[in-house]
Amino acid sequence: MKKLITCALLFTMGLHAASAQKGKNVAEGTGYYLPRTELRFTVKMEKTSYTPGEFAVYAEKYMKVRNVSMQPSVTYRMLGLDINSEGERDTSKFYVAPVDSKHNIQTLELDDNGVLLAINAEPKQIKERVPFKPAPKPAPLNPRDYMNEDVLSAGSSAKMAELCALEIYDIRDSRSLLSKGQADFMPKDGEQLKIMMRNLDEQESGLMQLFTGVTVKDTIETEIVFVPNKETDRQLLFRFSKWMGITDADDLGGNPYYVSVEDKHVMPSVQENLLSTKKAKDNGGFYVNLPGKIKVTLFKGTEQWAAYELYAAQFGQVVALDEGLFDKKLLTSIVLNPVTGSLESIEIENIKK
Repeated sequence: MKKLITCALLFTMGLHAASAQKGKNVAEGTGYYLPRTELRFTVKMEKTSYTPGEFAVYAEKYMKVRNVSMQPSVTYRMLGLDINSEGERDTSKFYVAPVDSKHNIQTLELDDNGVLLAINAEPKQIKERVPFKPAPKPAPLNPRDYMNEDVLSAGSSAKMAELCALEIYDIRDSRSLLSKGQADFMPKDGEQLKIMMRNLDEQESGLMQLFTGVTVKDTIETEIVFVPNKETDRQLLFRFSKWMGITDADDLGGNPYYVSVEDKHVMPSVQENLLSTKKAKDNGGFYVNLPGKIKVTLFKGTEQWAAYELYAAQFGQVVALDEGLFDKKLLTSIVLNPVTGSLESIEIENIKK
């Protein structure tokens, strides 16, 4: 979670941050960064783990179940993908806001990476992505809890398997008689019948695991960070393998997934009267991004999988705000977009003498 740092006339902090920027002439004030836009691809997968049963070799003989695997295995299946964008500090965009008697700067809101979020205003709330949390699973069944005394005292695995199979068939017969109302001891009401049927189902499931094994399915997520810096055509993003899940880009055991980036050459507009008319070297230190729109397309091999359009800070340009906006006679409040560094809102109030 990103923390917010409020700087209120903190000359020392600004000088300290600025001094870290080698080769820069730093004026008195508070240093800050504008962000670049990072893309975070969240790949959701289903992981299936199979553990063979103790009596798997007897599954066909006693339970008429064929093709039961004798080897444990783990497989993965792609469920889907989400894309989110976040702002991270761009070290090439470091500036110093003049915090002095000439400017009405009461607060500067920075995140914990020094990215400017607001001046004289509350920053835009950053919606934190909630990590995926799978639903709790019931405790696994222990087949030995359902073995009777004869099974436990049997002298060999083959005999134990035979007795377990007989027990499973007895359970099925009991369930059939209950459902037909022909059992020797019928329940008094429907609720008791449900409980008895549920107990029989649990017993059968626990014993069948000895023959068919246990299959556990888990939903997992993997996050892949991608920083688009220029137009690109089918850049390898990651690979996916049925047997290993997400693999490194250079692992040829996985199938390739590519990303393409197209610059749409579109930027949001800003009112001309808000921008500085001075030369770059004379600007006072108040800068915002004009992000550029891009189209991001994902490919599964040669097949297009998904496409998104969004604004990215690094595909636009930086503009300087008019230093007069922060004159002592005005109270100017600005809020920046935390992902793109663009001007989200601005309010200008005349201060009465």
